[in-house]
Amino acid sequence: MADLFATEHDLGSPLADRMRPADLSEFYGQRHLLADGKPLQRAIAQGRTHSMVFWGPPGTGKTTLARMIATTTDSHFIALSAVMAGVKDIRASVAEAEQHRQMRNRGTVLFLDEVHRFNKSQQDAFLPFVENGTLTFIGATTENPSFELNNALLSRARVYVLKMLEVDELVEILNRALRDSARGLADRYTIKSESIALLASAADGDARRALNLLELAADLADDGNISDVIVNEVASGNRRRFDNQGEYFYDQISALHKSIRGTDPDASLYWLMRMLDGGCDPLYIVRRLIRVASEDIGNADPRALQIALNAWETQERLGSPDGELAIAQAVVYLACAAKSNAVYVATKAAMEDAQKRGSLEVPMHLRNAPTRLMKDLGYGEQYRYAHDEDAAFAAGEKYFPDDMSPTKYYHPVPRGLEIRIREKLDELAQLNKRNQSRKPK
Repeated sequence: MADLFATEHDLGSPLADRMRPADLSEFYGQRHLLADGKPLQRAIAQGRTHSMVFWGPPGTGKTTLARMIATTTDSHFIALSAVMAGVKDIRASVAEAEQHRQMRNRGTVLFLDEVHRFNKSQQDAFLPFVENGTLTFIGATTENPSFELNNALLSRARVYVLKMLEVDELVEILNRALRDSARGLADRYTIKSESIALLASAADGDARRALNLLELAADLADDGNISDVIVNEVASGNRRRFDNQGEYFYDQISALHKSIRGTDPDASLYWLMRMLDGGCDPLYIVRRLIRVASEDIGNADPRALQIALNAWETQERLGSPDGELAIAQAVVYLACAAKSNAVYVATKAAMEDAQKRGSLEVPMHLRNAPTRLMKDLGYGEQYRYAHDEDAAFAAGEKYFPDDMSPTKYYHPVPRGLEIRIREKLDELAQLNKRNQSRKPK
């Protein structure tokens, strides 16, 4: 099985590949895992290995760490990508690992990139050989392992969470590439420190992207001077990290929703812009705003729902970017509006009763009677037409099934319009108490 990463760095390969760290002294970021005394740092330094899964954004060092572990443990290294590999490749890798163990008494590290793309049977194919020591499994994924990986595999591998790199760490990586005479650009280019910082910022926490941007800028610098114009051109148009429909996507929409619920218009606008900058469909966002308007604002300010619907219509008619201003307007309004989840709580409670109590009969006085037979059977008999009563309210009338006691689901909050709604319902409740004697037969 051919190794995906050559031992010697080919000067014709991309800069990001050439500058791949050879040991921990060249590795930037992940201090929470690699600082002195941390478990992963000790395992690498002492040449010990165990099966593990690296979970984190692209360009944070997952592949590099797997390679380092194989090197420090003097293990044979096999790299596969779940995008292209199948069960046949797994079998071939296991055979290769067994050969190294039997003939050379050497362990094997099997690195599987994009492990979340393997289905259950493919993931299960590793388990016997991980358990009997034929190979050490290291998976890499940008998706949440608890959702994407089998419990059987997770129980045999430790999960390490990798974080996106800070701008200052990316600046160090770029400076090292500019200075390195063996693998990097060997001081052949001049570039301002401000431009390096701009490239690092545009990389959005991704070391591979940062080095690719630097290499592209160097290719455009015919005279060896990577000018501000070149850097601005290269750095422009780079979308922020936004894993559409992945966990990062749902984390950000959750942050937007909770910022609105928390009545923080500034944080709400920030998360809105993060999602739009990352390429999120504006119509997805505005659909979520409609949910927010009903779930978290409700009758405390019924205008919120209409404003969210107006934003949806505006976006559909104008498109981007003009329609997005209406979405921002809706976000700010919803964030500032009075909050109530009373309707949301009431619907859940009512649904629980509807499911638990079964098909209770509709009381006779509430049934419709469009035919003579139904009238003869008593349908609609003794029904009190509310508009014929004082204040259009039939005090003491019962609307729940006969076999069910009236239950209060809706509890208006003391905020916004629901203050008035609660006062009205309390007044009507008193009228009902004074008229309990009138009960349909």
